[in-house]
Amino acid sequence: MASEDVTFDQVAAAAAKLQKAGKEVSIDAVREALGFGSPTAVYKHLAAWRAEHVKPPELPRPDLPESIVNDLVEWVRQFADQASAGVRESMAQSASDAEALLRAGDELEAERETLQTERARVEAELADRSEEIDRLNAELRNARQIATEALVSKAKDQLAIDGKDKQLAELRAQLERNVTAQAEESDRRLAAEMDLVGATTARDSLEAELKDLRKQLETSYAERSKLRAEIEVLRGKK
Repeated sequence: MASEDVTFDQVAAAAAKLQKAGKEVSIDAVREALGFGSPTAVYKHLAAWRAEHVKPPELPRPDLPESIVNDLVEWVRQFADQASAGVRESMAQSASDAEALLRAGDELEAERETLQTERARVEAELADRSEEIDRLNAELRNARQIATEALVSKAKDQLAIDGKDKQLAELRAQLERNVTAQAEESDRRLAAEMDLVGATTARDSLEAELKDLRKQLETSYAERSKLRAEIEVLRGKK
């Protein structure tokens, strides 16, 4: 419970209870009995309670004639009033100083509570910032993972394209070798046939061979065009 929640009635009840039990009525005793309250707030209410409930001590009356005793008591009272004038003035100044201290204590208490509120706000803001940083770090890790997977996929596609290019080059070289070998074979067969059956038969055979070679070349060109189309498709997927 905050110090400003302490009321005069609560302090007065605790002080009366302590007084009835024969215990010392002090600030610490009242705070202990209440279980809450700042020293400044308890002191302010306890001072008001003491002014109402603590009686000044009675002067002892000696065994003398009543007239002398009355005169003596009156003289003592006057002397005490004169002697305590300075004390009362000092007490009044002390009370004023105490009141100033109480006000300063209340101001410090209010400032402390304001600082506690500000501290709670800053801590809450730091917690929010920490959650935001964690979220951004998670997004960054996710983005890095996606980028890495994209690079790996691109590298795989590039390897596949390179493999197709290599395969096409090998097929082209093989086709050229086959055409060269078939041409050489045709030349040999042509020479042999010309020797065997004459020039006319050799010519007919040569034309047939040439037609066959043309068909093979057309087939080879078609295969090469098909391979080029596949390569263009793969390159378009990069």
